Amino acid sequence: MRYVSFLRPDGTPSYGRLDGEQILELGGADRPADLAAAIAAGTLAALEPGRTWARGDVVLLPLIPNPGKIFCVGLNYATHVAETGREQKDHPAIFTRWADSLVADGQPLVRPPETQRFDYEGELAIVIGRYGRRIPRDQAWDYVAGYSIFQDGSARDWQRHNIQFTPGKNFPATGGFGPALVTPDEIDDLGALRVQTRLNGALVQDQPIADMIWDIPTIIEYCSGFTELAPGDVIATGTPGGVGDKRTPPLYMRAGDVVEVSIGSIGTLTNPVIDEA
Repeated sequence: MRYVSFLRPDGTPSYGRLDGEQILELGGADRPADLAAAIAAGTLAALEPGRTWARGDVVLLPLIPNPGKIFCVGLNYATHVAETGREQKDHPAIFTRWADSLVADGQPLVRPPETQRFDYEGELAIVIGRYGRRIPRDQAWDYVAGYSIFQDGSARDWQRHNIQFTPGKNFPATGGFGPALVTPDEIDDLGALRVQTRLNGALVQDQPIADMIWDIPTIIEYCSGFTELAPGDVIATGTPGGVGDKRTPPLYMRAGDVVEVSIGSIGTLTNPVIDEA
């Protein structure tokens, strides 16, 4: 199944099941309030559709509009570790993003005037489906509600003001998330899928998920070791090598650009780039 969050034509937020170019609405009265709540209730697959919308008649929202936590894994592909010149550590590098830093598929990434080094990072995202603390690796897959696509847009200069990543990762509307939650039964071989980023049609990142240094069970075990994971929490699993900041010459996103992240059968996340007004 594939699920999306969206705004009805009257501006009311809702969620539904994606069926080709139609959305079968699952939200409404006496239903869980949003996609995260439906995941938490364990009723998502059992909800009977209500109204059917043409995809073009609604506005998509970031897949989980109100996640309690957004974790991002840094330096999770050897190619990216190498291009940054950093050393591989014994544990995953974890930083956080805030919900207002993300936009939906089709919505513009907004380059703030404070940066001239606005960079792309295509990533696989996982959405947590159950509450869990201290989750062992061999049970981690039971806590995955599904997969999506993440654009971890980065203001590189702000990211490197000091050793922390947070300032460069949280300018409003600088990252993308969506378009859909794809349930695990839709994916035959997750590791074989490739994270591919294109800037204005040119392929700039391309690597299989199997190349991740820290696999998904390890990431879930680690994150749940220091905090409780909850339904609707998001984990972006890291970007491959090929980021613009490490190219010669550097390749940054500018107003008028279009950036796309594709991950096989999970789909494609597309965002134009604009300057902050």
